[in-house]
Amino acid sequence: MQKRKLGKSELLITPIGIGAWAMGGSGWAFSWGPQDDQESIAAIHAGLDRGINWIDTAAVYGLGHSEETVGRALAGMRERPYIFTKCALPWNEQREIKASLKADSVRKECEASLRRLNVDNIDLYQIHWPDPDPDVEEGWSALAQLREEGKVRFIGVSNFNVEQMKRAQAISPVTSLQPPYSLLDRKIEQDILPFTARENIGVIVYSPMAAGLLSGAMTPERVANLPAEDWRRRNPKFQEPQLSRNLRLVEFLRTIGKRHGRTPGEVAIAWTLRHPAVTGAIVGMRSPAQVSGVAGSIDFRLSISELDEIEAFLKNN
Repeated sequence: MQKRKLGKSELLITPIGIGAWAMGGSGWAFSWGPQDDQESIAAIHAGLDRGINWIDTAAVYGLGHSEETVGRALAGMRERPYIFTKCALPWNEQREIKASLKADSVRKECEASLRRLNVDNIDLYQIHWPDPDPDVEEGWSALAQLREEGKVRFIGVSNFNVEQMKRAQAISPVTSLQPPYSLLDRKIEQDILPFTARENIGVIVYSPMAAGLLSGAMTPERVANLPAEDWRRRNPKFQEPQLSRNLRLVEFLRTIGKRHGRTPGEVAIAWTLRHPAVTGAIVGMRSPAQVSGVAGSIDFRLSISELDEIEAFLKNN
């Protein structure tokens, strides 16, 4: 299987990685609703069996629960996949999340993540959000120190703009950026992707299927019946008038996918991977069945004519 080097690191990653956001389960601010841990573990194992070699999670997903689930799934493995996780969104005893980039907070989060994941070091440690912005330098310096101590192997950022990446680069090299990117969210194409390409910063995009909206499994009925706590219920992309337009795009992606025996979701993921500045895509996987619906994107690539078809559809709809 083709692997890609992540920025200037030694990490050679598969085109897609296992996203563990939804594995955090219910009971926190950005939940996807209830999630069965055994289904999560089975999804991780199914993804690894298909050759995927990295998992992306975060401390805040389920307020530690996602990391614990990943740790359970990988327990006893002789050769584990790369583990990527994130910091800077700690919570208190009342389960209230408050952003912090203070050095002591970042260190405490790292130590807690190492325990939950049950590993000696983290392959890629990332600042989740550049918030508060004035503390970016302090937080990034803390990550650089953790790398020097061997607690993390490489360090990256998530949701940073160009100026914030420049500020971090002035302190220590940025291995990677994790931004949102999909057919429904292309903001990074203008400034961010050209910058990361020039600086040889790896890019692992999240929500390539727009939080499942482009997977092919969403219908108006399913959207209406999302769990009450599912954060997607608050997302305008899942509400009218955007929802109908977005589902028309899904049906168009379905027609392209049928030519190759691929799902609309695999077409959507392949579209993000067509960009030369994108190293890999984080794909949420909640069950072995979901893995089967997206794993084909590991080696599926769209032709130039198909990319042109998609651009024409977006322009005219």
